[in-house]
Amino acid sequence: MKALVFSSLLFLLAACSDEKQTAPNEAHFNATQEQKKIELLLDTWHRDAADANGPGYFSKIDEEGFFLGTDATENWIKLDFQKWSQPYFDRGKAWSFSAVERNIYFSKTGEIAWFDELLSTQMKICRGSGVLEKTNDEWKIKHYVLSMTIPNELSDTVVALKSAIEDSLLLQLK
Repeated sequence: MKALVFSSLLFLLAACSDEKQTAPNEAHFNATQEQKKIELLLDTWHRDAADANGPGYFSKIDEEGFFLGTDATENWIKLDFQKWSQPYFDRGKAWSFSAVERNIYFSKTGEIAWFDELLSTQMKICRGSGVLEKTNDEWKIKHYVLSMTIPNELSDTVVALKSAIEDSLLLQLK
């Protein structure tokens, strides 16, 4: 009888220890499947801008999401970004970006993802980076940063070109 009780106790301990090895939210997310969903979301998001599909474009940004543009003053919550960009969507074409390289990373739980991408744009190569959150099995952009790339050998020239504008902006920001 003692052997049966002891065996049962060992079985219960083993079952409990196996459960503890995997945190509840880490359990079963498929990174490959989620990466495909994010790839599709981002590619469609960029295509929505090129097609001037404002409702489609903005539906992919979380209600509390942020968009940071290439100008130092472009730090918008979703609603402000939507208002600013509406004239571009109204004219039938906002902007045209297509990813030529993209990396996607996940939190341990699979509920947060972050990415970086190189984009072919009308401004030549740009870099986009962002954070997405999965809620109710749907990914939304929480934070996106768009920046222009500058070849290192042109840095001094670019700095000289933007100095007058950004020196005055730096004074305002201090």
